[in-house]
Parts: sequence; structure tokens; C-alpha cells
Amino acid sequence: QVQLVESGGGLVQAGGSLRLSCAASRRTFSTYAMGWFRQAPGKEREFVAAIVWSGGSTYYADSVKGRFTISRDNAKNTVYLQMNSLKPEDTAVYYCAAGVNVEQYHYWGQGTQVTVSS
Repeated sequence: QVQLVESGGGLVQAGGSLRLSCAASRRTFSTYAMGWFRQAPGKEREFVAAIVWSGGSTYYADSVKGRFTISRDNAKNTVYLQMNSLKPEDTAVYYCAAGVNVEQYHYWGQGTQVTVSS
């Protein structure tokens, strides 16, 4: 079992930045691929970004490419999502997830709210 706790959400104006963090409970964190997803009110959850266990490869949704950066620090059991040039349409609850690869996630955090005002 892996417990994931997100932090760093909040209210920001359009064009601003936020950095989300996701801390994992297990030392085997470094063996998991990690992903960030988001869910806006009335919409389905969608993929945002993912990173392989080593940090050597990253993947992004087209809607955030060039604005968001995913990274990880395996020594701290933490994955990050740096979000720049935020837009009102980025408003959502953001979730981190852990899995055996970037397409299969088995553990999910509780989410952190990100609100971007226009």
C-alpha cells in the first residue's frame, strides 16, 4: 500500500504559478511511475503529466505542454508539478497517482484544489 498526500494547491490569478507536491509513504516510491491528473467540476478526470521511476522520461497532456513540468526527488519520496502561465481552464482538483508504469495507476491521493481566477 502506498499513501499519497498532495499539497500546494490554492487560488492564483491567471498567468501566475503554483507548485504542487505529492509525498509518498513508502521507501519503494522510487520504483513507481508517478502521474498527475485533474478533475474539473462536471467533467471527467483527465491526465495531466507523468514521469517514469527514474525521472528519465516525462509525458504531458497537450493542454499543459510547455507550461507544466513534472519532476521527482526519489530521496524525498516526492513528485512535483510546477505549473506556470496558469489559465482559468486549469481550475480543478489535482490528484497524484502511483503505478507500475505511466499507463497503469494503482494508488491515488486525496487531491488538492487549484483555482485560477481571470
